[in-house]
Amino acid sequence: MNESVDNYLKGLFALSGKGSGGVTTNALAEKMETKASSVTDMLKKLNDRGLVKHTKYYGTTLTDKGKKQAVSIVRKHRLWEVFLVEKLGFRWDEVHDIAEELEHVDSPELIQRLDEFLGYPKWDPHGDPIPDKLGKMPPAPKVISSTELVENDWARVVAVEDSSSDFLHYLETNKLMLGTEFQVRKIFTYDLSIQIKLKNKIISLSRQAAQNVLVVKI
Repeated sequence: MNESVDNYLKGLFALSGKGSGGVTTNALAEKMETKASSVTDMLKKLNDRGLVKHTKYYGTTLTDKGKKQAVSIVRKHRLWEVFLVEKLGFRWDEVHDIAEELEHVDSPELIQRLDEFLGYPKWDPHGDPIPDKLGKMPPAPKVISSTELVENDWARVVAVEDSSSDFLHYLETNKLMLGTEFQVRKIFTYDLSIQIKLKNKIISLSRQAAQNVLVVKI
């Protein structure tokens, strides 16, 4: 039950950043890959615990208590991802499911020592911000999708919108990792795919792939 609560709070937290209103039941059901009726049942339990607030025609929002717990889960998940990549040698496309299990370990002292051991990282292997022990996120650079670049622009990869194993493996195969710098050589009007030049190779990205590669202009 506690793991389910954690997962729902994390799902609500992720969806809360994608709009100005509350999270709809259908959106949360899609995020959690379950039925809307199951979501409704869980939201009632979260409401009883004071973790969420549901407003008719507006949706569900996290209470201060719920947000604090959600941020704590996110912090643990992202710190474990850093540990798995930097200290155990996992690839960035292998760590999500393992971190999903480790995030439920309820030991603030362990997480604080893990943060210290890792040197207080501010970003996880996918470019997502890591909240500090007070729940504060590091200041974010002005990030845009690669589809917002124009020909001859230079950019640096700082995050990915899609953290699925398939997409991360695709990027790794093409050497398009966090920190990689590239120049847009051509944008094709036919399908809006883009051709980019890396240090020693030229590759093409579909519009869908480019939308999921987040960059800062340099």
